[in-house]
Amino acid sequence: MSIPHLTQARVPLTRDIVAMNPYGERESISIPAERDLTVYVDKRELVTLMTLGAQPEWLVLGYLLNQRLIASVADIESITVDWDVGAASVKTRHGIERIEERTAKRVVTTGCGQGSVFGNLMDEIDAIRLPEDVVLHQSTLYAIVNAIRLKESTYKSAGSVHACALFRGEELQLFVEDVGRHNAVDTIAGWMALQAPVANAGHKVFYTTGRLTSEMVIKSAQMGVAVVVSRSGITEMGLEVAERVGLCAIGRATNKHFLCYARPERLMLDAMPPPPVAGTRERTAPRG
Repeated sequence: MSIPHLTQARVPLTRDIVAMNPYGERESISIPAERDLTVYVDKRELVTLMTLGAQPEWLVLGYLLNQRLIASVADIESITVDWDVGAASVKTRHGIERIEERTAKRVVTTGCGQGSVFGNLMDEIDAIRLPEDVVLHQSTLYAIVNAIRLKESTYKSAGSVHACALFRGEELQLFVEDVGRHNAVDTIAGWMALQAPVANAGHKVFYTTGRLTSEMVIKSAQMGVAVVVSRSGITEMGLEVAERVGLCAIGRATNKHFLCYARPERLMLDAMPPPPVAGTRERTAPRG
């Protein structure tokens, strides 16, 4: 596999400010350092992403893959990020065929920071094949939720961000935070594409703090991941896509509580809690 040349542009993820609390006191706090990053492909302006900027090269690569503008990492010669001008310059090896036509239709999604995708959301969905033998043990699900709970994060210090993570079994392979969950999943997609080999992607578990919208489910399936876990819920179209591609979608995953929305046969119940006492069943978390 031809690996593109990537810069390693880094910037602070938070900014310290002074705010007033309910007692009229001034206190120092941290807030996420949101930035705009304009992506140019072969000197043609494509899109502006609002991001924390933790791993901008992986973000841009994953974005191009998830938009289906490139087929693989081998299509890219280099990605150069320059925060002084807020730009990411992508140089392809052979150009992107029909780029004007393929980027003419834009769909604004429900992602925080207004994510967007090009073309029809449901294009090529039926061509996705996820491995049938992938299962997740309930005990592993609990371990994943606990690992996220214990993870030191920008959210704990500054709030106002979404997180996504990639697990193999109970092992955390990558943890990414950004102002929008769509950016976080794109960054993970870019990282996965750079790994060699990328085999056994289906045996990984994707975790997100955000809702399982159609965009999130489609991107997970495109990465070859067969199990997705969310701290939040699922939308109607997200459920439709999950069922269509055979993806196990689990939401409301906090502590020992969860709801499996799609493909429950992929979930092995090996750590079932004791039956609840009448009238004390744990209530589902508020919608959101």
